[in-house]
Amino acid sequence: MKFENPATMNPIDRMTVVGKPTDRIDGPLKVSGRAPYAYERHDVVPNQAYGYVVGATIAKGKIRGMDLAAAKAAPGVIAIVTAENAGKLDKGEMNTAHLLAGPDVQHYHQAVALVVAESFEQARAAANLVKVDYAPEDGAFDLKSVKDQAVKPDSEDPDTAAGNFDAAFSTAPVKLDETYTTPDHSHAMMEPHASIAAWNGDQLNVWTSNQMINWTKGDLAKTLGIDKEKVRLMSPFIGGGFGGKLFLRADTLLAALGAREAKRPVKVALQRPLMANNTTHRPATIQRIRIGTDEAGKILAIAHEGWSGDLPDGQPETAVNQTRLLYAGKDRMTKTRLAVLNLPEGNAMRAPGEAPGMMALEIAIDEMAERLKMDPVEFRILNDTQVDPEKPERPFSKRQFVECMKIGAERFGWSARKTQPGSTREGTLLIGHGVASAFRNNMVMTSGARVKLDNRGVVTVETDMTDIGTGSYTIIAQTAAEMMGLPLHKVEVRLGDSSFPVSAGSGGQWGANSSTAGVYAACVKLREAVAAKLGFNSEDVTFENGEVRSGNRSVPLAEAAGDGLTVEDKMEYGDLDKKFQQSTFGAHFVEVGVDSLTGEVRLRRMLAVCAAGRILNPKSARSQVIGAMTMGAGAALMEELAIDKRRGFFVNHDLAGYEVPVHADIPHQEVVFLEEDDPVSSPMKAKGVGELGICGVGAAVANAIYNATGIRVRDYPITLDKLIDRLPQA
Repeated sequence: MKFENPATMNPIDRMTVVGKPTDRIDGPLKVSGRAPYAYERHDVVPNQAYGYVVGATIAKGKIRGMDLAAAKAAPGVIAIVTAENAGKLDKGEMNTAHLLAGPDVQHYHQAVALVVAESFEQARAAANLVKVDYAPEDGAFDLKSVKDQAVKPDSEDPDTAAGNFDAAFSTAPVKLDETYTTPDHSHAMMEPHASIAAWNGDQLNVWTSNQMINWTKGDLAKTLGIDKEKVRLMSPFIGGGFGGKLFLRADTLLAALGAREAKRPVKVALQRPLMANNTTHRPATIQRIRIGTDEAGKILAIAHEGWSGDLPDGQPETAVNQTRLLYAGKDRMTKTRLAVLNLPEGNAMRAPGEAPGMMALEIAIDEMAERLKMDPVEFRILNDTQVDPEKPERPFSKRQFVECMKIGAERFGWSARKTQPGSTREGTLLIGHGVASAFRNNMVMTSGARVKLDNRGVVTVETDMTDIGTGSYTIIAQTAAEMMGLPLHKVEVRLGDSSFPVSAGSGGQWGANSSTAGVYAACVKLREAVAAKLGFNSEDVTFENGEVRSGNRSVPLAEAAGDGLTVEDKMEYGDLDKKFQQSTFGAHFVEVGVDSLTGEVRLRRMLAVCAAGRILNPKSARSQVIGAMTMGAGAALMEELAIDKRRGFFVNHDLAGYEVPVHADIPHQEVVFLEEDDPVSSPMKAKGVGELGICGVGAAVANAIYNATGIRVRDYPITLDKLIDRLPQA
């Protein structure tokens, strides 16, 4: 099925199952410990051995030699894999660095060996006996020091321009020109990257933790130099990914190589200290923002320039993207520049681009409002636009940005906010209120599904879509139930298996809308097959309460199935994204208390108002937004991968040193979804929401801290050392 025109009325619009706050159908499995995660699949294949990864202890250079004698002689050791015996290895399309080093080392903790043994403890002990002789080389590890060497990246639209920014900015009555920085971030998901690999002749089966099954299947086959159809990946449950499990990583490749060398199944989990340096991370940014307005606050000129770094042939952090679309302004410019850094690979982390970009832009917007002596909410509303500012002929499909701001301000009690920083106190606490816009583009991906109807009247859905804790199982079941007129318990959902039809996968805020649209397409085909079998006109048939009706004739769906019906289809997309700009919008409001004696920051209230198309399951969508708000709070106040600039690695590469928010850090969070459906997006009339919730949170916290203290911090995270010597007199 191809989606080429805006959706009209369809069975989803009944909203008898879709759109209801539904408990996650995988919830009981997870809370009871019966949901099998990758490393725990003891049932899938017998005689599993354990692999332990040895990571490089230099950031750049060569391996001169390896002494494996002691490791090979250690108790329980079955095999050791290195570049010397791994055979010819290619590099996946989605990988920047090779996943097994040798002889070149491209980054710290790049895998140099895998030790396979009978037990995990034996593999770990033997891995510590591997001796590697390195020839280190000098590398670049600090973005600020190589910023001037950054170049225009070879990526889509790194720069944009409309009008004449320089001329308009130079003559603008009110100006801002400031620079902001965000540090490197770790995904820090709870479940580590883990895989079990088993060969059956030339067929490779892998049970893994991965967000994008088809991407990873292709890259694993490419890396090993085997036919893609000889690889089967299974990932039914994932304990968090946030973008860190989008691509083939070292655990999967090394498990396959280890299993081939050991001639038995091998399981590998990246040990926590390796995850920050061996996988991917959100790259640090330097961002310069310039805004010029008239005296009334209308933006005349706006520019956003972003710098980030990555390994050679890597990609930039596109932190300027939202500035191209969020606010009006005739004369505008954005630039993206990329420097070479010999740090571990930078890549997607929840809301890549907009998450760090909004952290800078939304402080700049507040600073501009202050110069204009305008309320920050009113300044944002004044500069709303209903069209793409760079391409005014292209309207937004749906844009309720102003409504988000107004409703949020009312519910939060924004009118009671004191405009003078540092003027509200409770004992030793300085109280502040902050706001920021939320913005994230809406993307759709081709997505397929297979649906089966059996003689019990049960519909089974199969798709390689994954559930990373987002509720995919539930919204897919809701979609099939709505389409086929069934209660939820009459739908079974099977996910995360590469033998199923290829889906959108989980990433980029496209997963929910795209995967359910694929199920919609397959269910349309199943409805047609049922109607044809019964001799009904498919244009005049109703599926409801487990029955199929046409005119005055009604047949139970179970009876219509006969010996069973199986169909398969996918949803593809035309060029509506060229005719309409599709985005999601929101507003974040935050109250903080800053201790006037210690500089400690405590979040007191958080509110998010979101306009993101039809909300397929308000219960799981709320969960996604409050999780995103929590990540945004972490980015604002504590998260930073600290770089050893001499040795080129992230020092705090575990959950003891890399601080993330815990329950005590987060107050009550309120989430409001505006009523909205977007027929331009898909037949589901939905959009994504999981990444919208993180975009802008950091700036809302920063703006609240400024309102509390009068201290403007432009370098994240906002730790107390950046506040304590500038606090107002207690």
